[in-house]
Amino acid sequence: MSQFSYEILHIDSHTGARTGVFHTPHGDVCTPIFMPVGTAATVKSLLPSTLEEIGAQIVLSNTYHLYLRPGSELVARAGGLHAFMNWNRPILTDSGGFQVFSLGDLRKISDEGVTFSSHLDGSRHIFTPESVMKTQHELGADIIMAFDECSTYGCDKTYARKAMTRTHKWLERCAKAHENGKQMLFPIVQGNMFADLREESVKFVRDFAECGIAVGGLSVGEPSEVMYRMMDVIRPYLPENMPRYLMGVGTPDYILEGIERGIDMFDCVLPTRIARNGTAMTSHGKVVVRNGCYKEDFTPLDDECDCYCCRNFTKAYLRHLVNCKEILAAELLSIHNVHFLLKLVEGAREAIKSDSFAEYKRQFYAKYYAKKQ
Repeated sequence: MSQFSYEILHIDSHTGARTGVFHTPHGDVCTPIFMPVGTAATVKSLLPSTLEEIGAQIVLSNTYHLYLRPGSELVARAGGLHAFMNWNRPILTDSGGFQVFSLGDLRKISDEGVTFSSHLDGSRHIFTPESVMKTQHELGADIIMAFDECSTYGCDKTYARKAMTRTHKWLERCAKAHENGKQMLFPIVQGNMFADLREESVKFVRDFAECGIAVGGLSVGEPSEVMYRMMDVIRPYLPENMPRYLMGVGTPDYILEGIERGIDMFDCVLPTRIARNGTAMTSHGKVVVRNGCYKEDFTPLDDECDCYCCRNFTKAYLRHLVNCKEILAAELLSIHNVHFLLKLVEGAREAIKSDSFAEYKRQFYAKYYAKKQ
């Protein structure tokens, strides 16, 4: 696995937040980092060249959706995801576990795997640890995820333990089926919202982590203080010499709190999803662009932002686009939101280097929550 390594550049002396470089076959990733989500091999409304211009270093694609269409075999014949989507920087694929477990009555879980009905046409499929590894091998991402069961927030401890144990057994099968040295397998910590299960899980899965470990099953509806407590529980047991990935997190506060707790990688569909609904993240809080108060507001979306959207357009124009349902609205707001989170983690990296992360976070919160839009 010499193509993958993680180099810690500095640890903030007050908080323990880290900055480093994750070396991969398709280039280096400076951490902490936010990863835009390209569910179906595209970050919605954004060109690959645009992603590069706004500073994206790595993107995520989804195994479940790509398995259903166009199919991982077709992607493999195209030369893998990098060639298929014309993205020459690192790619991470999730296992599809969260998606199949979110199907509710359309899926059935057993120790062998998950049988489910496609949300597209109702056709029946099965995901096993072995089949998920095969699919991700064919997709060809740099980083691939172990197949896990993400138990539902609010489930009882008996079921949470059963799901965690199943996740551990599936991890053993994933590790056995993974034979591609050009891809790094990340195991996933589970355990729901039970501190002892989280501790048990991280101690188990870390033995399978070669150059990366993920934390799953958080930011799934639980109160923020519960999520932070679970992160605090596992922090002492996370490996130091590899990137740590908190799955499915994309709000500024969750990202900053994760960084303070030693997390290096984050992803979420949130910035592009809320952009398509006409909402922007700004230095002074969220802005719902469609609101009438912006009809004659000829100022930039965010006066502290230098993205293409903020340099060239006003809130009044963006509101006009949103209310006319113009495609350009989604594109411009997506550019801004993704750029906003990438600048947030860039600022965090610089603050960590100067041992001032806590002050960076304090100043960000002071502005972000000063005025509700």
